[in-house]
Amino acid sequence: MNNPSILVTGGSGFLGSHIVKELLDPDSPLVPSELRVFDLKEYQGDEKVTFIKGDTRDYEAVKEACRGVDVVIHSAAVVDWGTHPEQYVYSVNVGGTENVIRACRENGIENLVFTSSLDALFSGKPLRDIDDSQPYPEKFHNMYSRSKVECEKLVRAANDTRLKTCMLRPSDIYGPADPYHMNALIGMAKTGFYVRLGNGKSKAQHVFVGNMAFAHVLAANALISGNEKLRGQAYLITDAPGVNFFKFFDRIVIKAGYKYWPKNLWIPRGIAYPMGVVSEFMALMLRPIKKFNPGLSRFAVKYTCTDFTFNSKRAEEDFGFKPKYSEEETIEITAAYYRKSGR
Repeated sequence: MNNPSILVTGGSGFLGSHIVKELLDPDSPLVPSELRVFDLKEYQGDEKVTFIKGDTRDYEAVKEACRGVDVVIHSAAVVDWGTHPEQYVYSVNVGGTENVIRACRENGIENLVFTSSLDALFSGKPLRDIDDSQPYPEKFHNMYSRSKVECEKLVRAANDTRLKTCMLRPSDIYGPADPYHMNALIGMAKTGFYVRLGNGKSKAQHVFVGNMAFAHVLAANALISGNEKLRGQAYLITDAPGVNFFKFFDRIVIKAGYKYWPKNLWIPRGIAYPMGVVSEFMALMLRPIKKFNPGLSRFAVKYTCTDFTFNSKRAEEDFGFKPKYSEEETIEITAAYYRKSGR
């Protein structure tokens, strides 16, 4: 299968669009004969890509999109930390994954790469230098975390003689057009009042969106090539050592040309957490008028104030993952986007 037909669900999204970009790169180790994007959001990219508009909750639409495909990269999901109805998050993430697996089976597709999340392992307690064998937490902080665990169980169970599956758990993704971090941080810098949560000592893991996309390409290529190591496995993916969440993003904000004040204001966790409760409540009250994920939430406080570190050694050993883009490049690429866009 030198030139497989590939479907990327969620291919118009932040990560999905970069997966498509990496597959179209002239140096890609996996060269698709056909590349399809299945998403509710219109695809804005290369004209070589076939765009199919649809919802992963619609099984017939998923089945049709999968017809004649050799590989499915399932990255479509609702990324949510408590501001959407739980039933909606579950139906899109878990129900959509059930539909993708079923469509793979009915269309005779043999390869499935699933985009999971580090949230599947987040317990709210410090996790330092863990590996892929880390057990799931006993309790979940939100439906998103629970949904990713349920999805992983489905994808793992689907791995058999007919369908080869694997799962990638991205760490905190960043990059151009980042919908989760940069707008909020630069928004604070623009106001001239910039605050951070915690005490600056906690460490988290990050990954550039291009490197995360490249990991998907490598994993898909490994499955197609008959690499048995990946089958039914989940891999944590990062491209740099652990560092404090805010200190990491400070570099991008500064390089993008923004100044902020005060230079070193940190809100202790004990104060930030109640503020997150209030922020979520306001988002809930405004939901009938405008839906948005508040930049400050209980989960955000816990995540940015708690150690959560690991490495990608097993991904390197099993399917050769190494960052395609250096950290110096990724910081410059991201900062340049925000300088140019003025966001």
